[in-house]
Amino acid sequence: MRASRNSSRLLHIETFGCQMNERDSEIMAQLMAAEGYLTTAAPEEADLIVVNTCSIRGKAEQKAMSLLGRYRKLKKKNPRLVVAVAGCVAQQEGVALLERMGHLDLVVGPQEIYQLPELVAAVRNGAGQHCATGQSPAFVIPPFLPELGNGPAHKRFVTIMQGCNNFCTYCVVPYTRGREISREPGDILAEVDHLARLGVREVTLLGQNVNSYGQDRPGLPSFAELLHEVAAIPGIERLRFTTSHPKDLSEELMQCFASIDALCPHFHLPVQSGSDAVLKRMNRKYTRAEYLDKVARLRAIRPDIAITTDIIVGFPGESEADFAATMELLEIVRYHGAFSFKYSDRPHAASAQFGDKVPEAIKGERLSRLQARQEEITFARKQELVGTVTEVMIEGGSKNGDQWSGRTAANVIVNFTAVETFTPGQLVMVQLDEACQNSFRGTIIQHEEQPA
Repeated sequence: MRASRNSSRLLHIETFGCQMNERDSEIMAQLMAAEGYLTTAAPEEADLIVVNTCSIRGKAEQKAMSLLGRYRKLKKKNPRLVVAVAGCVAQQEGVALLERMGHLDLVVGPQEIYQLPELVAAVRNGAGQHCATGQSPAFVIPPFLPELGNGPAHKRFVTIMQGCNNFCTYCVVPYTRGREISREPGDILAEVDHLARLGVREVTLLGQNVNSYGQDRPGLPSFAELLHEVAAIPGIERLRFTTSHPKDLSEELMQCFASIDALCPHFHLPVQSGSDAVLKRMNRKYTRAEYLDKVARLRAIRPDIAITTDIIVGFPGESEADFAATMELLEIVRYHGAFSFKYSDRPHAASAQFGDKVPEAIKGERLSRLQARQEEITFARKQELVGTVTEVMIEGGSKNGDQWSGRTAANVIVNFTAVETFTPGQLVMVQLDEACQNSFRGTIIQHEEQPA
């Protein structure tokens, strides 16, 4: 969305990291829209720049810091420009960011994003630099009814909780996002119902560990109970969630994949390592055997479920035998996809103090081996589906108008040719003709009437 310089101020947001950060950026954009700000893709046009950061891995943090440094020139050209840094790096570094980068005006932690309009107004009124990184276990996620704004009209993220109580030894989330805080179920249901009335057909429920929703205080439903309530809202055709911790994966939640029609058969279940010794040093609180038992149970309940994962390579002390155990796990589970990364020390995380660090060259070589094998498995998984017919939700079309793209319930992209015109969110049946590394090519079989 663009605006005349005479009518509105302009906001530019850069987002790094997870879906939680994407959702937080949407919230900040809407809060500022209520103050007359419209979004712009061009930072040089902006009156307010927000860099929403991630500190889960060193590379994401370095990219965000580099970008913030480049905005120094824009601030010099336009002293009225307000530059803010939000997210996990903001919480992690706090006032040190203001001391390090004199052109920054605001540092805003994850619990403080709802105060962004007041903070920006204070800067514009001459208050100077400000660090807002308050964090409280009594924090309440405010009720929020979103507008669709610039995002896709057919699918949306909805935050159901934030923070984490697990303290995995490699992770900064308990420090940057605080302890687990479940959102009021009535607020969640009101937001999903509001989105459905706006035409949203797919909702993804977000949290650092959605499996433990409702466990932080008495009287709240379990996560499985919440899923049933969300799925009952008229208009919601597809329901997803992320992310899950294996130790909190209950039988009640697994059964939801059999009892809730709208719940997509896709489960992201981070394993991190296939070695019991490494899992113990990571403080993951489950064993390899316990993880595999849950995978087997999921597949017994929902045979067509697509399971994806996260894997960290080169955790301190990881031996070649430990890594071989992870490679063996790939062969046993045969994941439909995996996000894999080299271990990096993170501030405040316990593993930063561990000895026996794995050399970078070995980490890189192991990661290459793992990714190459997983790509082969992912492609083989796709090949298994060639010739089948599946439901696809339209994402959009190509510029020439005859090539369309959509996503299966298992979260895989399908491209197909059709002379008809479709609307994002519309459901079509497509035969999967050819497997590609990251998608399918298909042939449309039939489609529903366009949603009203």
